[in-house]
Amino acid sequence: MAIRVGVTGALGRMGRGIVKKVIDAEDLELVCAIEAEGRAEKGRDIGEILGAGRAGVALSTSDELPEVLRQSKPEVLVDFTNHEAAVGTVRVACSLGIDLVIGTTGFTQEELREIHSLIKDHGVAAVISPNMATGVNIFFKLARDAAALFGDEYDVEIIEAHHRFKKDAPSGTALRVGELIAEALGRDLEKCAVYGRDKGVAGERPGKEIAFHSIRGGDIVGEHTVVFAGIGERLELTHRAGARDAFVDGAIRAARFLKGKEKGRVYSTWDVLGL
Repeated sequence: MAIRVGVTGALGRMGRGIVKKVIDAEDLELVCAIEAEGRAEKGRDIGEILGAGRAGVALSTSDELPEVLRQSKPEVLVDFTNHEAAVGTVRVACSLGIDLVIGTTGFTQEELREIHSLIKDHGVAAVISPNMATGVNIFFKLARDAAALFGDEYDVEIIEAHHRFKKDAPSGTALRVGELIAEALGRDLEKCAVYGRDKGVAGERPGKEIAFHSIRGGDIVGEHTVVFAGIGERLELTHRAGARDAFVDGAIRAARFLKGKEKGRVYSTWDVLGL
C-alpha cells in the first residue's frame, strides 16, 4: 500500500521537486500540498500548477493546516518552509500523530528543543536534517573523521555559497558540519564559532576557532568547503550541488525510511543511509 504523503512549502524551491517526485512514485501517494497564506493558487490542482498533470490534490494554505491534515490523513508530512512556520506545523502534525521529514533550516536552539520534545511526547517518528543529499552526508562524515585525525594543530574554516534568495546564514549544512567538527575536537561550537571577520585589524587567529563565511549570489544551488589549514599544508573538502535533485531524492528516501520505524525518535540522514 502506498505511503500517504503531505508536503508543506509545496511551491518552494524544494517543495516543487518533492511534490513532483511523490506524484510520480508508485509507492507514494500525495494527499495534501500546503503553502503559506495568501497564495493566489489556493484551491487549484497542485499537479497542474507545477505542470505535472492533474494530481487530484488542491493546494491548501497554512491557515487551514489542522483541518487539511485531519481530512487528508497523511502518514508522513515533509516540511521545507522556514523555521517559524515549521515549528507551528510540527505542533499540529505531532498532535495528530503524523510522522515528519524536516529539511527546514535556521532553527534556534530553543525551537529545536521544542521540536524534539513534541516528537518524543506525542510518539511520532521524524527525520530531521539540514541536508538530505547522499554526497553531503558523506562529506559530513569525512569532515568529522578528518578533524579527529588533525586535532588542534590545524585551523578550521568553513565556506558556504548559495543563491541570492536564501534567507538564513550560515546555511544549516555549514552549521551541521561545524557541529560535527567541534564534537570531534571536543569543543563547544557556541563558544568557538566565528561568523566572518570585521574590516580592519582582526588580530592573530586564535587556534581553536571554527570560522564560517557565507557567500550569496545569483542562482548558486549550494557549495560547502571545509578547510583544514596547518603549517606547510592544507586539506580542503568540498561538496558542490549542481541541481536540487539530490536533496529532493534524499527527502523522498527519508519519507520511505520512516515506515515502520520506532516512534518517539528523531532520526538523522545518517540513519537513513546506514552510515
